[in-house]
Order: sequence, then C-alpha cells, then structure tokens
Amino acid sequence: MTNFRKLKLHDELETLKKHGMEVLPQDVIEAFEQSIQDLRDSGAAKGLSVGAVAPDFTLVNHAGESITLSEKLLKGPVIITFYRGEWCPFCNLELRAYQRIMDDIHEAGSDLLAISPMTPDHSLTIQEKNGLDFHVLSDLNNQVAEKYRLQFKLPEELQSVYRTLGFALDQFNGDDSWQLPVPATFIVDQQGIIRFADVNPDYKVRAEPSEVLSKLLFI
Repeated sequence: MTNFRKLKLHDELETLKKHGMEVLPQDVIEAFEQSIQDLRDSGAAKGLSVGAVAPDFTLVNHAGESITLSEKLLKGPVIITFYRGEWCPFCNLELRAYQRIMDDIHEAGSDLLAISPMTPDHSLTIQEKNGLDFHVLSDLNNQVAEKYRLQFKLPEELQSVYRTLGFALDQFNGDDSWQLPVPATFIVDQQGIIRFADVNPDYKVRAEPSEVLSKLLFI
C-alpha cells in the first residue's frame, strides 16, 4: 500500500479554513457559522446511521453512464461520499484526498461513488479539474440525498451571499431549490448495510480518507 497517512486532509482543511477567516468579510463568516449552528440545532439532515439499509440508486456519472449502487456491491463494499459541488473548495480538497488513495481502495476490493446535486456537465468539470478516476455522480434535485436523510435548504439570507461569491446554486444544479446535501461519507457492505457513517453539518469538517480506508479493511 502507498503511504496514505503522509498527507492529511484535516491539515489541508484547516489551512483553507484559516485562509477564509483572513479574506472573507466578518459578516459573511458570521452568516456561514450561524447557518451551520442553525442546521445543527434543527436536528434535520442527520443522515442514516450505522446498521441502516442503504437505499439503492441509479445515477448518471460525469461521462453520462448510469451507475447503480447494488451492481457495484456485487463486486465489494462501496464508499459513498456526498459533497456540495465544484464551487466548494473544501469539497475539492476532499475529492483530491480520496484520489490519492484510490489504488488502496481498489486493492481493498472497494469502489468510491462521489455524489452531488450538480448537473452532469459540472460533475465532468470537477472530475477533470481534480484528475479523478472514480465515479462522480449527479443527484439532480437531491433525490438520493433525501433518501439518505442529508437534504436541506440553504437559508434565504445566505442565498444572496452565495451569489455574490459566485456560488449560484441554481446554475450549478439546474434547479432553483437551493438545496444541498450535508457532507457525509458512508461505507456500505455487500449486503447493502451501512457499516460506517460520518455526517457533519459543518462543511469544513470531513472524514479523514485514510481512516475511512482503515474501516474499510475490516469489512
């Protein structure tokens, strides 16, 4: 196996978080943090728990191919990660971190499915930009995210902020719902049962891919 512990996603995320604190206006930072706290307090979008049956799905990937979870499970356990979109720098870091250990994931007999509400064209953009060789899937209208209990609507007071920053979700996602998934990572075993779940309303915090891989090795 490669030395996947050498570069930590956590450290990259912390560096990006500090940069954001330095360059973003204070009122924007406070609005972001308040929305995270409100989502946490609401108890919504907590995600499915370990032991739950993972809902099956078929989604189109960045190349226009239909990918079905149950078919992938015939070959081995599957890692599923829900991310917000190509416009999210934290998501880009996370996907690149998984790319660094894809050989190890395949060696463990597993595959990775990355899901966002973006249109296939934008999924292709993030795949090409980050040099990803795993499936980047388009969950239009957050239908799968809803089944996994991750879907929420971005507060109206933040929608204008996102537009100002160039994050017009209606353009990326092809609808005007302004809904997103809470970032989450699951490991689903070959029986379709969730064996690992990491769900966090704070989009700046993600499961460490090397730790996800360690969990995978014991399934």
